[in-house]
Formats: sequence, structure tokens, C-alpha cells
Amino acid sequence: MSADSRVAAITARIVERSKPQREAYLDRIRSAAANGPHRSVLGCGNLAHGFAVCSPAEKTALAGDRVPNLGIITSYNDMLSAHQPFETYPALIREAAREAGGVAQVAGGVPAMCDGVTQGQPGMELSLFSRDLIAMAAGVGLSHNMFDAAVYLGVCDKIVPGLVIAALTFGHLPAVFVPAGPMTSGLPNDEKAKVRQLFAEGKVGRDELLEAESKSYHGPGTCTFYGTANSNQMLMEIMGFHLPGASFINPGTPLRDALTKEAAKRALAITAMGNEFTPAGEMIDERSIVNGVVGLHATGGSTNHTMHLVAMARAAGILLTWQDISELSDIVPLLARVYPNGLADVNHFHAAGGMGFLIGQLLKNGLLHDDVRTVFGQGLDAYAIDVKLGANGGVHREPAPQQSADPKVLATIDQPFQHTGGLKMLAGNLGKAVIKISAVKPDRHVIEAPAKIFHDQAELNAAFKAGKLEGDFVAVVRFQGPKANGMPELHKLTTVLGILQDRGQKVAILTDGRMSGASGKVPAAIHVTPEAKDGGPIARIQEGDIIRIDAIAGTIEVLVEDIALKTRVPAHIDLSDNEFGMGRELFAPFRRIAGAADHGASVLF
Repeated sequence: MSADSRVAAITARIVERSKPQREAYLDRIRSAAANGPHRSVLGCGNLAHGFAVCSPAEKTALAGDRVPNLGIITSYNDMLSAHQPFETYPALIREAAREAGGVAQVAGGVPAMCDGVTQGQPGMELSLFSRDLIAMAAGVGLSHNMFDAAVYLGVCDKIVPGLVIAALTFGHLPAVFVPAGPMTSGLPNDEKAKVRQLFAEGKVGRDELLEAESKSYHGPGTCTFYGTANSNQMLMEIMGFHLPGASFINPGTPLRDALTKEAAKRALAITAMGNEFTPAGEMIDERSIVNGVVGLHATGGSTNHTMHLVAMARAAGILLTWQDISELSDIVPLLARVYPNGLADVNHFHAAGGMGFLIGQLLKNGLLHDDVRTVFGQGLDAYAIDVKLGANGGVHREPAPQQSADPKVLATIDQPFQHTGGLKMLAGNLGKAVIKISAVKPDRHVIEAPAKIFHDQAELNAAFKAGKLEGDFVAVVRFQGPKANGMPELHKLTTVLGILQDRGQKVAILTDGRMSGASGKVPAAIHVTPEAKDGGPIARIQEGDIIRIDAIAGTIEVLVEDIALKTRVPAHIDLSDNEFGMGRELFAPFRRIAGAADHGASVLF
């Protein structure tokens, strides 16, 4: 089916806007493809260094450009649950490459930090910038020019966007993304949230809280709620970087290993040495990017991707805007209820029909571009499948079911959970912002209340403990943008404000910081740009000003005369405490040159 006319019109607008940058980008990667990657361009000393540890047969093959060579970029570490499974992947990939007549080498590693560990800690101020650092690190690994394709081992928050930026920067190479999958279901996310709330209220102690957290995050794989990590996996599949059905298979299972080996063999098959050459920069185009945005809305995905998708697109010369994202939100229905937008976790989502069912439903109404290239071939309809382990130990695919196995988790296109997407863009005299409404009750989609101003989340939490957060209010948490302190997630606000909301108060958040894919039931206008550090209007808000956040009309406003607002002197605070410790001093250059949130909050574009 051809794309819905509204989706097609937005895509055409992106194509037209991007033409100069996209054409220049395609010229660059086509030139790079024509010039290599051929190991014959390397001098003998260069090549000897590049395959010094290979077997004699591999050296002979690589010396003569007779077989393709895969470069593995890995985010492995054995401290973090999402990345620990990647320890065994290089061996699997090398074995699969040998079986297919190729070679595979680990080209390099990239840092992989966990926002769950650094939440509310100084290290969180490095998190967003780690995305661009990951892209750079992957670029260093691939710069050896030894490779005909790359396989990327990454899962979590900033890792996948950073790897995508690298894959598109090296867009003359085919790129296959290989996930590790979610951990098995532990303590349900809503029960964990209840214990967090009881702890914040002083009704349970640290021992009970740690026990609940440990039962929730209990083994290898990604966290099971639908945050940025699992939104990443959805994006990689719906954009065609994953093999069909790869996203949500648990680690340590035969099917997970079979998919990993299949990914390696497929990466070899789509190099320039074969008949299906699929360079990543040619494969990913404006239609692929729009498909990613559609998937984000249909699943109520992470707010972080309103920045990541913009940055990823720019790496391919494509200019995606928040306006594009907002207009697609008005078109795309919400089809998934996964925590924090529901009680289910991603394992329940997969069991209900998962990505295959979701893609099939969106294709049915023309909400996705089917006529795209993917690492699997031509057409997204090949992803409307159910994946299983075959009788021979390989991967078996069959058409996705037409009915959801659990309508409370996955809805049909004819009976969606809501008729618009889970994300909404806001604009007004305070600038631009993003709000995630899929978990917010409709009676809280519009909040009008006085401002209470804070300059970090600890200050707000201290006010809560002191009993100072009474009545209705909008918590204005400013100087949390990229240039101020690296734009940390302010996830610790959620529990406190959730308690107040449950007590009957009307509360909301307005911040130039982030709230993450775990944004929940409290309305939160986030990523406000221009940020306070740049003298944005958020820096001119005064205590008691009436703030109106309207997710229906798509507006954020301080109800002050525009002339009066503009004549106010912007607030300034001492940010020196954010400049040192836990490596923050190393990222000072990033803070100085970081772009605005609506441009991807990047130091690269």
C-alpha cells in the first residue's frame, strides 16, 4: 500500500528542505565507496598491522581483497546488564563469517554508560554528550579502512543513536545493528514504582527499596520498561537496521544466537563484493526517518528521540524538525501500552505480537513507507513477521498474526488506544518544548498554575521533604540544558510530583532538561529551547508567574505581557559546581558548543 497522503506530504517537505545537504552527503559517500574500502589501497606495512593476528588463510584472503571483512563496533562491558551479553558476540560473528567465507574483526569499542546508574548523580551530566563521543569512538575504529561492512553491537540510551551517527558518517559501508534483547520479566514496573513512592514518603526504608529495585533489574538484558533503550530497538527494526524480528528476543537463548549469526552473514552478503550492495547512507533516506518517527508515536516511545532522531537524520544530510515530528503525531494513533504508558513490559509487548504485528498494522493504513531499503532487502512488509527458532537451529519467519494476542497491550489500527501519537511538540512565548502525553490522563493535558522555580532537582526534592510544595503549581526547573550542565535526565522529579498529583494537586514540570523515556503520569514540558543558559525566556520566569501548558493546543506560555517579559533581566546562576568532578571537566568544550535541543543537542552538527 502507498503511504497515506499526509505522511507522504510531510516526507516530501523533508526531502525538499534537505536537498542541498542530502545531495552533498550522497556525493561524499558515493566517492568514498568508489575509492574503497579496498585493502589494496593500504601500504604493506599498514596492511601487516591490520591483519597481524589473523590466521594465515585470513591474511591471504584479506591481502588479495578476495573476501569481505566485517568490522565489529561493540559497546560491551560486563558491569551493565544491557551490554554484558555482547561479551560472546564477536566469537559468534567470527564463526558465522568463516562459515560464509568472510572474516570479522573487532574494529573498536565505544563507551556505554547507564542512565539508571548515574540518575541524579554528577555522572549523568556526561550522558547526553556520550552520544556524540560514541560516534567519534566508532569513527576511530572504522578509520583503519580495513572493512567492507560494519556490525554494531549496541542497545541503550545514547549508544544506539551514537552508533547510528557513526554508521551514517561511514555511510559508504553497509551497517547491520545487532541487539542483545531485554532481560526476562522481574518485579512488575508498577510495583517497583509503588515502592519508590513509599520510600519518598518515608513509609519504607532503603532495604525495601533496594530489594524492589534488584527484583526489577535482575539479570542480563535491557530494562523491561519502554524507555529509550527499548525505543532504540523499535527504531532500528522499523528503520531497517535490524533483521526482521530481532529486537525483543531475550539474551542467552538459542534464537538470540541464531539471529546474531544471521546478522553477520547478512552483513557479508550486502557488501560491495556481492550482488546486493547496500551502503547505509543510501539505504537510510527521508522515508526511513519518517518511518522511525511514526514508530515512536505509535508506541509512545522515548522523548529523548525528539533529539536523537534529529541528530541521526542530520548525519545523513536530512533535516528533520520538531514541526515534522509534531505533525506526524497528529496523524499516527497510539497502538501500544507498555510501562510507563501501561502495565505491560516489553516482553509482554513481544508476546502480544511485537514489532511484526505493529508494523503490519501501520502498513495496513499506509502510515509507513513500505518502499524502503533495509538490511534485509527491499520493502518493509518483510518485517511484518513473527520470528521463531527453526528446526535446524536457524531463524524461521512466518507472517505476523492479524489479531493481537493481548488487546490491552497491542491495539489494532481500527481500535487504537488513542487517535494521536504519544508525543506532542509545544510552542509559545517560552520557546519550544516536548511533552509525552501517552501516560498522562486527559484531564491533565492542560495545566495552568503558578510557577515555583528551582535550579536543580535536589532543590525541589528538599522543598518536598520540608512540606513546602503546597497547592497547584508548575515546577520550573531551569539551567538544565546542554550548555548549562549537559542536559541531565531529571528522573527523580517524577516520584515526588507523582505523590503530589495523587494527593489531588495539579502539578506539572517545565524544564530545559530531560525527563527520559521513563517520563510518566505527571505532565512535563521538557527540552525547552532556547535554554536558560542562552538567555531563553525560561530564564525570565519569576516566582508566582502563571504558566499554561496546553498539550491539546500545543502551547507553552507564561501569562505575562510580551513586552514585560522581554524587558525582564534573565536570571543567572553560578554553575561552577557542575564544571568539575566525575569527568565533567573533560566535557567543558562540549558544553561550550552544544547545539539547541531542537537541532539535536549535538556538538557535531
